[in-house]
Amino acid sequence: MERVSGLCSSSSASLRVEPPHKSDGPACDAHLDDAFGDLAALPVEVSERRPTCLRCRRPQKVCLCPFLPTQPLDVSTCFYIVQHPAEESRVLRTVPLLAACLPPGKCNVIVGRRFNDVKNPELADVCRDGRTLILYPGPQSQNLEELMQRGEEEGAAPHNVIIIDGTWSQAKNIFLKNSMLHLPKQVQLSRTLSSQYVIRTQPSNICLSTLECAAVALSILEHNDVFQEVLLRPLKALCSFQLQHGAQVHHSKEHLLKNGMYDKTMPKNKRKIKRLEKLLTEHNCLLR
Repeated sequence: MERVSGLCSSSSASLRVEPPHKSDGPACDAHLDDAFGDLAALPVEVSERRPTCLRCRRPQKVCLCPFLPTQPLDVSTCFYIVQHPAEESRVLRTVPLLAACLPPGKCNVIVGRRFNDVKNPELADVCRDGRTLILYPGPQSQNLEELMQRGEEEGAAPHNVIIIDGTWSQAKNIFLKNSMLHLPKQVQLSRTLSSQYVIRTQPSNICLSTLECAAVALSILEHNDVFQEVLLRPLKALCSFQLQHGAQVHHSKEHLLKNGMYDKTMPKNKRKIKRLEKLLTEHNCLLR
């Protein structure tokens, strides 16, 4: 009898080690080979993805093309969407709707967290272009409408607009850690507009989705408020459809805090507490 160390208690109990099971010979091995061969021959079931609309990038059963303009909007403004990689996997995205409303080449998506001249030469050139604006709130940001009013006196020129697409913390991280994004003139929106994107939680009541930011900016830059209405139409349809099929209205964190409805455990981290407190007092238009 063989004793197995480490498995016995302090008593004199011992364990019997069974001898390894021996194969019944070549006939048994051949039988096993045949069985596994039969399994390998079974067809593999591949889950079929729902057919996707090539224009709005939505499943065909919930296609939003009826709410898109019949022809792309005739605009001179060119958007560059700097997108956090996590946004690519989200189902309810707004950037594909923006791209579907604009002519080819007017909505360019650059995915990543870090950008430089070598990997992203096109974005680097756009950032150095004097006509480029980056829509990002902050103490250095200028009011877009006021900037355009001053520009009218000097002669308007087509603009490039950079928008960072992601959650607020992701957008902030991308902006702070990419120096090339500090080169364009920084602007923000001053129009009071409550977000229509009610199926995703936002930091404050006046935070806007990427599509909404682009819609407001485009209406200002192109001097045509109709563009804002046209761009927001598919977003309203998307939210309406989701709510009809079980989605819930997501109130902003600001709304929940002000009305005593914030049911999550308050953070212990002082920086996070200060961030929540700011939502009660600040009313800057933040990008998600």
